[in-house]
Amino acid sequence: MRLSVQMALKGATAGAALFAALPVSAGEFDGITLQAKLIGGQQYEALYARIAEWEADTGATVEVISKKNHFELDKEFKSDLAAGTLGWCVGSNHSSFASQYPSLYTDLTPYLTPEFIAEYVPSNVAASKIGDALVMLPRAQFDVSALYYLKSLYEDEGNQSAFKAEYGYDLAPPDTWDQYKDQAIFFTDAPNFYGTQYAGKDEAIVGRFYEMVIAEGGQLFNDDWSPAFNSDAGKRALSWFVDLYKAGAVPPGTTSYLWDDLGQGFASGTIALNLDWPGWAGFFNGEDSSKAAGDVGVIVQPQGSAGIRTGWSGHHGFSVTESCDHKDAAASLVAFLTNEDSQKLESSAGPLPTRTAVWDHVVEQSSSDPYRSEVLVAFQQAATHAFPAPQTPYWIEATNVIFPELQAAILGDKTVDEALETAAEAVDEMMQENGVY
Repeated sequence: MRLSVQMALKGATAGAALFAALPVSAGEFDGITLQAKLIGGQQYEALYARIAEWEADTGATVEVISKKNHFELDKEFKSDLAAGTLGWCVGSNHSSFASQYPSLYTDLTPYLTPEFIAEYVPSNVAASKIGDALVMLPRAQFDVSALYYLKSLYEDEGNQSAFKAEYGYDLAPPDTWDQYKDQAIFFTDAPNFYGTQYAGKDEAIVGRFYEMVIAEGGQLFNDDWSPAFNSDAGKRALSWFVDLYKAGAVPPGTTSYLWDDLGQGFASGTIALNLDWPGWAGFFNGEDSSKAAGDVGVIVQPQGSAGIRTGWSGHHGFSVTESCDHKDAAASLVAFLTNEDSQKLESSAGPLPTRTAVWDHVVEQSSSDPYRSEVLVAFQQAATHAFPAPQTPYWIEATNVIFPELQAAILGDKTVDEALETAAEAVDEMMQENGVY
């Protein structure tokens, strides 16, 4: 699911009349209540506030019965599937998770016009399908990471001279992961200030490990889906995480961190370097939300020893359950939450849109905002290096057996070699048990 932002922009037809939303009649869904399970987090609340508009237009009511991160939602969805408790209609989805649920979500195509579907970037639509079924509408949350950093640290003459004396090269925002590690260690002044941080559990740490393996010239899986990460590239990748932890350059609780923890951490002004998603850009530079505001720089993600930049990517979306009694109403809500107005709202805070027309809007809006322009350039560059999570239904199951071993190495309970050998054996056993090979 590579996304070339330049091609996406080129593909947008200038002046095209695009629908703001699928048309609905006033009160069309009067009396209908839709239950929804949505991803939680402050960066999503502005979009959710729009639900009231859809309710007023259609007469329907939306009852949000769960609001959690994707990892917790994933567990909840699987529990619902096992127990048959699928009375809810609308769910947050993600391209990294969607392939696990071949029977959970309905094909949205019958409820949408071809013209409406054509408004989305084609690569995002393709990645929103299972087979020919469009099981998700992509929102303005195309995710690939770029590097946020505190500019003042690099502008400080004392830092410049001390770093040059210790490491032998000029201090500048890192272009390689070795430089990143050097600088993270250099900037650390624990327990008050840390050079960097990383998500340390669940799919989050495995995804970061995956992209580091790629950057080191390796692969996570072979073509037959057998594990390939117990390799020299895998050992170099895991050692990067281990070395930073051993050096005390990350907060001691990092193995329990997920994305919201990282966002709040960088916004606290106590983290020098932070590889993170575009959705945080506005939050990090907001005077009311971030102590780092006014001091945030953004550049393309670093490259590994193989000359490859990290680029694990995916996108968020909304889906409708196959068991929903009101699929037409649910599809209308999903379309509304991903329409042009909704994507303009979300992208104003930094997230990358998945609609071609909104790219034009984002470029125009950023022209008078130096920070927003910097963000857009960085993530445009980052997107050219993007690659998807492994396209297997067993991706999340694989991450569940890999991440405890990565943690064991980071914490020093196992060597890098021991952790990767155990993780590879567990993945191999899991794949064979599921008949993959």
